[in-house]
Amino acid sequence: MNSNTAEILLVEDEDIIAMILENALQLQGYQVTLAEDGQAAWEILEAAPDRFETILLDREMPRMDGMALLRRLKSSPRHAQIPVIMETAAGDAKSVREGLEEGAYYYLTKPFQSELLLSVVQAALQQYRDQRELQESVRRAERPFVFLERGEFKFRHLEDGRMLAHFFARACPQPEKSVLGLQELLVNAVEHGNLGISYGEKTRLLVNDTWHEEIERRLASPEYCQRQVAVTYERDADCIRITIRDEGSGFDWQKYLDFDPERAFDPHGRGIAMARRMSFDHMEYQGNGNTVVVTVMLGGQHQPHAGSLN
Repeated sequence: MNSNTAEILLVEDEDIIAMILENALQLQGYQVTLAEDGQAAWEILEAAPDRFETILLDREMPRMDGMALLRRLKSSPRHAQIPVIMETAAGDAKSVREGLEEGAYYYLTKPFQSELLLSVVQAALQQYRDQRELQESVRRAERPFVFLERGEFKFRHLEDGRMLAHFFARACPQPEKSVLGLQELLVNAVEHGNLGISYGEKTRLLVNDTWHEEIERRLASPEYCQRQVAVTYERDADCIRITIRDEGSGFDWQKYLDFDPERAFDPHGRGIAMARRMSFDHMEYQGNGNTVVVTVMLGGQHQPHAGSLN
């Protein structure tokens, strides 16, 4: 998959900045459509709701500003999943937090650094495509997994974690929502937990486009090659409860539960907050952070007689 074939909507009213951004993106092969303000962008999106995979959005504009467009996008079922990168000269924590709370999970401040711009665009595109692929897979799948009452699973590799996210999501009332958070937590258990990749290391690896190589190197390393992620799935009449436990040393999980303005300019770091807010009814980290328990309520649905898998 070549991410650089993506089409990006650039919403920017300053001609010079628009030209700089458009040139930088087009040099990488991206297709760029320019809108001079939020109102023009909304009209473009309404005319072609499936055309764009990412929106690069200025905050301060005439007619409809960036925050007004962002709120309209995130309240629209047709556009809510498109990732929005907010570009702004306002880097203060209050402004950034406002954008994060409204759904702009990526931020860039003016003046732009080319490497960071391209890294953030790539991360946003990957998020969008992963999300679409996950949701389509879950929609196509059968759901015999509602008969599973208890299961215990172990895995090492990222692709196995993604497969289990699909597996568990099929038993949830809203699988398209649950699969996103499940994948985030299972992938975190491998890369940050078992493989010990720190937040700062992942930032550098993503910017340098060497993240996948480092994952494979550590999976083969004697220091990490025996580590596994253990997952317990439990279902009763009221809820589904999934416990994910890695063999790492844990982390300071409290600061990742909410969107943090200090991380808004990084190409990653929003997954736990997104999972907590969007995917589950309850999420709880335990101990030093190498164990997380998530709960999905079943809402009084009729439950079939279930068996166990151990």
